[in-house]
Amino acid sequence: MTTSITAVDFNMTEVQKTLANKKLDRIKYADDLIIDLDMKIKQEKKFIFDCTVNFRWGTSAHVSADDFDFAAGINKLMDVLDQKVTKEKDKIQGR
Repeated sequence: MTTSITAVDFNMTEVQKTLANKKLDRIKYADDLIIDLDMKIKQEKKFIFDCTVNFRWGTSAHVSADDFDFAAGINKLMDVLDQKVTKEKDKIQGR
């Protein structure tokens, strides 16, 4: 799985980068199912997290979350992303 984390219109601190990479470990169980993951983080009045995941069978999924706190926002995103990946994994295993 190739991951890309991009900060848009702000500079991400090392703590934020480390936290984002650490949270991505939650979906390590799907390493062999995911080709690449592209996460974009914008900071306007609050942090906006957009993530696109491309699966090896040609499906892609897009999830997003936002929050005023970086850590809370990344947790929300990872909750939704984890559910989406699990759903896709179950769907493909059912075939």
